[in-house]
Amino acid sequence: MIGRLNHVAIAVKDLEKSASLYRDTLGAKVSAPQPEPNHGVTVVFIELPNTKIELLQPLGADSPIAKFLEKNPDGGMHHVCYEVDDILVARDHLKAKGARVLGDGNPKIGAHGKPVLFLHPKDFNGTLVEIEQV
Repeated sequence: MIGRLNHVAIAVKDLEKSASLYRDTLGAKVSAPQPEPNHGVTVVFIELPNTKIELLQPLGADSPIAKFLEKNPDGGMHHVCYEVDDILVARDHLKAKGARVLGDGNPKIGAHGKPVLFLHPKDFNGTLVEIEQV
């Protein structure tokens, strides 16, 4: 069911400063900032040969990333994202196995324009997991 690692997301306070670190220091290709108001974040993607790094900056005080940064003032890893072929089949399978889907259980459109769901970190060794339909 689980596919390849799509991206690792890192919460940051200063998106441009963090993007510059990857672009100017590490020589990575960095996308333009993309506001995602439905998720309360602005994102950039760092393109790697085998996956991506997603940098997340809060978009407003009610952003879940703002809350994350309150607890983790230096930022840090926020979630990992795995690809699935069919998000509804994956959701139903995961729920049948006891995994908790966050929110109302219905997919939202993510930063790649594809359906996504998030799984409770307590069910995955303390790691927030995103699944994305490819």
